[in-house]
Amino acid sequence: MSIQQVPSFAAGSWIAPGSGARDIASAITGKVIAQAGNDTLDVQAMLDHARTVGGPALRAMTFHDRARMLKGLAAHLGRNKQALYDLSFDTGATQSDHMIDVDGGIGTMFVFASKGRREMPDGHVYVDGEVEQLGRSGTFLGQHICTPLQGVAVHINAFNFPVWGMLEKLAPALLAGMPAIVKPATNSCYVTELAVRLMLGSGLLPAGALQLVSGGLGDMLSHVGGQDVVSFTGSANTALMLRSNPVILKNAVRFVAEQDSLNASILGPDAVPGTPEFDLFVKEVTREMTAKAGQKCTAIRRILAPQSQVDAVISALSERLAKIRIGDPRLETTRMGALVSVGQKRDVLASAAIIAQEAERVFGDPDNFTVEGADAAKGAFVPPMLFHCADPDSAQAIHEVEAFGPVSTIMPYRDLDHAIALANRGQGSLVASVITHDADVARQVAIGAGAFHGRLYFNNRDSMKESTGHGSPLPHMVHGGPGRAGGGEELGGVRGVMHYMQRTAIQGSPDILTAISGTWVPGATEIAGPAHPFTCRFDELSIGETLNTAPRTITLDDIEHFADFTGDNFYAHMDEDAAARNPFFPGRVAHGYLLLSFAAGLFVEPNEGPVLANTGLDNLRFMKPVSAGDAIAVRLTVKKKTQRNDDYGEVRWHVTLSNQDADMVGEYELLTMVAY
Repeated sequence: MSIQQVPSFAAGSWIAPGSGARDIASAITGKVIAQAGNDTLDVQAMLDHARTVGGPALRAMTFHDRARMLKGLAAHLGRNKQALYDLSFDTGATQSDHMIDVDGGIGTMFVFASKGRREMPDGHVYVDGEVEQLGRSGTFLGQHICTPLQGVAVHINAFNFPVWGMLEKLAPALLAGMPAIVKPATNSCYVTELAVRLMLGSGLLPAGALQLVSGGLGDMLSHVGGQDVVSFTGSANTALMLRSNPVILKNAVRFVAEQDSLNASILGPDAVPGTPEFDLFVKEVTREMTAKAGQKCTAIRRILAPQSQVDAVISALSERLAKIRIGDPRLETTRMGALVSVGQKRDVLASAAIIAQEAERVFGDPDNFTVEGADAAKGAFVPPMLFHCADPDSAQAIHEVEAFGPVSTIMPYRDLDHAIALANRGQGSLVASVITHDADVARQVAIGAGAFHGRLYFNNRDSMKESTGHGSPLPHMVHGGPGRAGGGEELGGVRGVMHYMQRTAIQGSPDILTAISGTWVPGATEIAGPAHPFTCRFDELSIGETLNTAPRTITLDDIEHFADFTGDNFYAHMDEDAAARNPFFPGRVAHGYLLLSFAAGLFVEPNEGPVLANTGLDNLRFMKPVSAGDAIAVRLTVKKKTQRNDDYGEVRWHVTLSNQDADMVGEYELLTMVAY
């Protein structure tokens, strides 16, 4: 068997391993299968290439362009994922583990692609929050915007997820418009290298957008600056070393860390044996102990159960763990493969030995277990190990030592406050879970433990069919945690994209804010269109294009007819005396929805045209009542345009209703789909 030479991709060229190359062994057999590393990489050239070639190319694209690029990359990886599966077995991962890593990473890219198209503009500036009126008359305004940082994202990833770990950082960086240099853990870098090679081969990435370091970074972090981002996943000790780099501190380089996490799972007081919640708890813990052989940053390390249920939990977990078949991950019968390396096996056993000083091992003997289809002595295999700590209050190690493998400790709690205190003793985690059908239990944990955990996962009989599991970070939700978990936040939808952008406060006139943001701001110049705007196609409409309608007088007959037709006979519309007693009304007034209906009648073009559908309205408010005899007129302005596909786009219209005295009586934003 030949030994694979895992290259780096630096400044547009593939560079083979050289000086400083390191052997990589199969987790299954212990034999060397690859080599990676090159001490002669020109890290300054890589940084320069990203900043001067990749960055400008990405920033020239709109958010939607970059979102379409992500979608294409995800689809290309999906068509080639079998090759990634085949290569990943030597990391010790099973086929189901590949689904978490490969399919999970591809799915994450698809989600960011979708969010980029739906939640970000087809432009270069992301508007963050509402306009702030800074002056009395509205001629001086403020707005927060976000624009891409003009540096490079350096991503230092862990060994356990060579595909997902890369893509969950890469997708938001590329969507923001920032090039990335990816440095996977050497033990599994050969899988990442293939994923990078596939993406580069797709032809979708502009030059300089993605580079790869297979091996060590050298002194790259000594060359980063204030426009760069360093994102790290790994141990707390390594994170501390990296973030303490004098250059990172001096230049205030953004440093995002996801590190050690002693995640906890709480069995609710109501989840007794025989309930769906008890069975769900046992299933979740077993899965989190054994998926990826426990090599997950979100795996359950501490199991908290009511004192009265500890024995039942130990018995149920032991019975379920005994059914886990350990072996060569390429076998269909294998349910748990190996750790990533023999070195990792040593680390896990050493940590388990420390935990054993405070807790009794009640399941799993690392000196006596069966491995199918492989030699346990040569591979990096360990069995699931369950410990029981009878006195978690006086223990220290179980709240401080993470055995990064299939190792977990069960401990009793007296009441829910005690359970919360024990969960929080981890000093910050990525996730804590609570299995309960009692909403009050969930609320108490959320209030008491929320500050210590980046994610709280609640599950029970109502949600378990759709839930994704304690250990599954989702691209829609923040992934990170306080304290020992690193203090970072990844994913979280557009929040994750913001790590690679600068939030800037802009101040100026409505026209200035409109020009910068690409969104019409009230008070900015209005444009008289050549025709009724509903007769114009999407690409023919201009931001600020405005239609002012003729007025329509509201009569008492209108109000009574609307009440009779709709059944809305609220007293403010039908009873003069009762309405007059209301502090908000001078007497009988028109229905708010009557005003909306009449407004539509004033501005709608009835004939068939490019407007395809009214898809809703946002931010509706009524500022002043309208009585019989008042007249309303409508101002309809193109506020924002967002392309949805090649056939149509969304137009957001700013709509105001004014009375005969030019007082604004209503305001909202209308959404329509308009054909190209």
